[in-house]
Amino acid sequence: MRADKLIQSLKFKKVSMAIDSELDIKLLTQDTREVVENSIFVAVEGYTVDGHDFVTQAVEKGAKIIIARKPISVSVPVVYVQDTNRAMAILADVFYGVPSQKMRMIGVTGTNGKTTVTHLIEQIYRDLNQKTGLIGTMYRKINDTVYPSNNTTPDVITLQRTLAQMKQEKVDTVAMEVSSHALVLGRVWGIDFDIAVFTNLTQDHLDFHKTMDNYAHSKSMLFAQLGNHYTESGDAKVAVLNFDDPVARTFTQFTSAQVLSYGIENDEAMIQAKNIEIKSHGTEFDLIIFGKTTHITMQLIGLFNVYNMLAAFSAAYAAGLDEKQIIKSLEKVTGVKGRFQLVPSKTGVSVIVDYAHTPDGLLNVLETIQDFAQKNVYCIVGCGGDRDKSKRPKMAKIASNYSDYPVFTMDNPRTEDPNQIMADMLTGIPENRATVIMDRHDAIAETIGKAQPGDIVLIAGKGHEDYQILGREKVHFDDVEEATVALNKK
Repeated sequence: MRADKLIQSLKFKKVSMAIDSELDIKLLTQDTREVVENSIFVAVEGYTVDGHDFVTQAVEKGAKIIIARKPISVSVPVVYVQDTNRAMAILADVFYGVPSQKMRMIGVTGTNGKTTVTHLIEQIYRDLNQKTGLIGTMYRKINDTVYPSNNTTPDVITLQRTLAQMKQEKVDTVAMEVSSHALVLGRVWGIDFDIAVFTNLTQDHLDFHKTMDNYAHSKSMLFAQLGNHYTESGDAKVAVLNFDDPVARTFTQFTSAQVLSYGIENDEAMIQAKNIEIKSHGTEFDLIIFGKTTHITMQLIGLFNVYNMLAAFSAAYAAGLDEKQIIKSLEKVTGVKGRFQLVPSKTGVSVIVDYAHTPDGLLNVLETIQDFAQKNVYCIVGCGGDRDKSKRPKMAKIASNYSDYPVFTMDNPRTEDPNQIMADMLTGIPENRATVIMDRHDAIAETIGKAQPGDIVLIAGKGHEDYQILGREKVHFDDVEEATVALNKK
């Protein structure tokens, strides 16, 4: 793209010298490692690194324009703006051809359920033979091709680059997890969402947001960004809200979009689930759509998965899909990796791996297990280091109250002392109520070794993750792999 045309998209700026009108920009980046000849380098101030300190290196590697906030001295034009993050979002959207405006964009936010809901939405559209894109915690996926993901929601350049690739590969619909961090840090600026879905709000990320009010406000931003206009056609923006969660009511005040509500307990919800029966092999309930009832038999287990199914159904319904087709897709889904995932076994011991890493998430999973458990329930759980410390004793208490044998272990201690994390978890737990096995490998092996036929072992906290973060190093570790080895030894 021609440099002068691209820079024109920044309405308010100061340019240090004339920009070559013949310059063709090949790459936009905030990472000096990516810079090639004829790049634009955006100097972003991060928490640990300031891009302004690397502008000379960027120029040496071929950057022909620098976007900056602070005074710098380089031999190429510098475009000074008030906020380089915002400028980067604008430039990325234009550079990659505003891809989100050319596909159906469904964003899902909330503490729990984002991954499952986006996968359910993807499955619905795949069953309609549509080309799909998926962006989230586990990976970025374009049709059948999977790409690694470092964050739930990528940085704005990676995101726009991914969306442009999706458009090039003729993707029709994108289901995307939208994290609270991404909303606060502007990673989704420029993304034109058609439908925004809210799952729930429970304690998480308070190390970043500090208060639950701040956390709730960050989630509301997705709905406030849906736009402020109405159309005569049927492609209006829609906010899909879980009316069983109290904050959903406040979210209706932040958006001008049309609202489609769902719930189980709140009878004002437009789409409801009633007469729920949770079994060891699936869940049955009555789906009520504006007063019309359809009986559902789904293979997913648990009340939390009924909420996930309601969220996915509502999103597809809001997009105008046929309700019978939506139900047909949802009834055949067997699950998502690391989300209440049953590890195959012939031992009679049921091992379930789940991503539950919040108090509410752990409670939901353990309550579901209690609904069909016939013998003992073991719960292996830990808490991450360098994260919200206040949830540690809460999660430990839930494990102690809702399982017969709680086992506390490590879970991504990062740079924090694992012994201190364990001490925080044990606060308020009666002596000898829980077993502490610091090494996660040993915790899984010993617990499965002790479990008897008919017992259930829940391995919580990591789900799909295939690593442990020890210090600043990622070491391969997969709960499903570890459980499989332990089960084979029985």
